[in-house]
Amino acid sequence: ESDTGVLAGVSAGKSIVDCATLAEADMVRMNTQVVEKGGRFLEAPVSGSKGPAAMGQLVFLCAGSEDLFNEVKNDGLNVMGKASHFFATTVGYGTRAKLVVNSLMGTMLAAFSEGLALSESVGLDPSKMVEVIGQGAIQSPMYNLKGPKMIVKDHAPNFPLKHAHKDMKLACEMAEANNMEFSITGQAEKLYREAREDTD
Repeated sequence: ESDTGVLAGVSAGKSIVDCATLAEADMVRMNTQVVEKGGRFLEAPVSGSKGPAAMGQLVFLCAGSEDLFNEVKNDGLNVMGKASHFFATTVGYGTRAKLVVNSLMGTMLAAFSEGLALSESVGLDPSKMVEVIGQGAIQSPMYNLKGPKMIVKDHAPNFPLKHAHKDMKLACEMAEANNMEFSITGQAEKLYREAREDTD
């Protein structure tokens, strides 16, 4: 919003595709400001981190200008992603979808890490348990990726903790605002928050 910011360059005929994950109110405000200057706006937060981005396997979760979406889905988004979904012409729905996805992912990862810890504590081979989990109904590409790293204590992030927690927190706030029971994800958000606050 500064004199040298993105909005300063927006004018009639210009288009903005915003792939950030923000609070819904911030995304709505951005849309309003772009449209007021004669531009078009598409919110397009992505599901996927460094690996999928490098391989062009992101998933775009879009809302806003449907005309802009139709222009870029096969002429830009397709280069970076394997799928693009359009939810509504009302900005905010893309953010809602992203927060649902990321809060579910964060909760799954918290439960998975507890499962591996329990395996080790009762004398089970965690590598064997990752193999078993990968063969059943609860298999997940995320478990296949994260499990071996957890076992050898490789905590190098593909998605920084502060961003993961931010999305969990925003999802919990969204649930609360809509009078939605979100206790399981709320407990996972607490774990992420405590991890951020742990300086040891």
